[in-house]
Amino acid sequence: MRSLFLKISLVVLALQGLLSYFWHPAVWSFCLTVPILILGIEEGMQEKRTIVRNFPIFGRGRYFMEFLRPKIYQYFIESDTDGTPISRIIRSVVYQRAKEQLSSTPFGTQLDIYAPGYEWINHSMSPLPLDKIKPDTLRVTVGGKGCLQPYSLSIFNISAMSFGALSSNAIESLNWGAKEGSFAHNTGEGGLSPYHLKHGGDIIWQIGTGYFGCRNKEGTFDEEKFAESSKLPQVKMIEIKLSQGAKPGHGGILPAEKNTPEIATIRGVEPHTTVFSPSAHNSFTGHKGLLGFITKLRNLSGGKPVGFKLCVGNPEEFEELCKEMVSSKITPDFITVDGGEGGTGAAPLEFSNSIGMSLTDGLLIVSDLLVKYDLKKEIKIIAAGKVMTGFNIVRIIALGADACYSARGMMLSLGCIQALECNTNKCPTGVATQHKGLAGGLVVRDKYKRVHHYHKHTVESVAEILAAAGIESTALLSRKNIWRRISPTSIKTYADIYEQKQS
Repeated sequence: MRSLFLKISLVVLALQGLLSYFWHPAVWSFCLTVPILILGIEEGMQEKRTIVRNFPIFGRGRYFMEFLRPKIYQYFIESDTDGTPISRIIRSVVYQRAKEQLSSTPFGTQLDIYAPGYEWINHSMSPLPLDKIKPDTLRVTVGGKGCLQPYSLSIFNISAMSFGALSSNAIESLNWGAKEGSFAHNTGEGGLSPYHLKHGGDIIWQIGTGYFGCRNKEGTFDEEKFAESSKLPQVKMIEIKLSQGAKPGHGGILPAEKNTPEIATIRGVEPHTTVFSPSAHNSFTGHKGLLGFITKLRNLSGGKPVGFKLCVGNPEEFEELCKEMVSSKITPDFITVDGGEGGTGAAPLEFSNSIGMSLTDGLLIVSDLLVKYDLKKEIKIIAAGKVMTGFNIVRIIALGADACYSARGMMLSLGCIQALECNTNKCPTGVATQHKGLAGGLVVRDKYKRVHHYHKHTVESVAEILAAAGIESTALLSRKNIWRRISPTSIKTYADIYEQKQS
């Protein structure tokens, strides 16, 4: 095939030369054919890509089609309900709420309400007036007995996404939106950046295994740096990251092309290198060590709420931690439960697909064990994992959470199109990239409004759902309120499916 390509090219060149001898304008055709010939020869000589070597020039079509495949599938093939990881019907409602466009749907539901797995909340024969529940009152106070600065947390907040994973414009827009809507913005493990602080939105500072932002030269925890930053008035809570749902038991990954000099300075690492966070903390070990570290961070921060984030693994380990809390009388102020369905910019396939418990199962275990050991009244639960809509929030709170995080929902509100380019630094919408040109396309003064609107209208939808169900507060939600179809002829409440443990 390679020799055939060369023979055809030589024949074409000969014909062009003959034609240009009799018709001088044809000489310009050499500007096209000569570069193609040179490229074809080069591709026929290279040894890394067999298809391109065997079919010079034409073999490139395969890679072009691979590039187009996700776009063609998303825009022309998938239905409104079967897109992954987020379906078009959910993406659309996020976009519509963010842009304050019409977010109602015509002609009835597209979901198969007789399919096993369909879930809903029943309305009341005596619903509350729609203005009975004020969306801005749907908050929960975080802070146990050891906390000196409790925080009033919205039921819906921005999940952990680092500067590095996201662009500076994206971080700035998210924080400004949080400021406008009076909800919280989790920094992710990448540390506090100027873009988190510029607009004064409430911050939940996440401390990961790399201790970015409070790290010394040896890569261990620096108490002085932590104390200085944690006492900033904008920092409202501290979250120790043990694991995350998308890659539990595996440290964070910042690709080298995203590790700019600015990000490296903030994190205290070498620029233009791939940064792998350790899989475990080196400042403490075991349950006693974790509770001791919580106490240390609470004291260093001046008594702010301190908790930890995990994707649930072995239930026995979490139960042992509960026993240690009881015996030591040391408790976190909150626990964040992340589900295996959670998203990330970069993770090994096996960890994303096959490690870690789903949010529903993990949340049930954490909630039930906290109730069993009479710890729930001291500890609030924040849940994360594909939280996009008002019903998602109601469902998760009914399972035992007090508040929720959303990462991909907030990214969609910024303009993310689910291009699945997060780990390549080529995000076309400027959200998950450090490419200056691409990130510059995300205009902060416009996108922060969309973040605010998305949060506002989603919390409003929670208030409307509660009113329709005749429930005055999210604190009154329970497993009996959510129903699931088990088979075409059988339905059960969560209370029937998941027996509530009692203390």
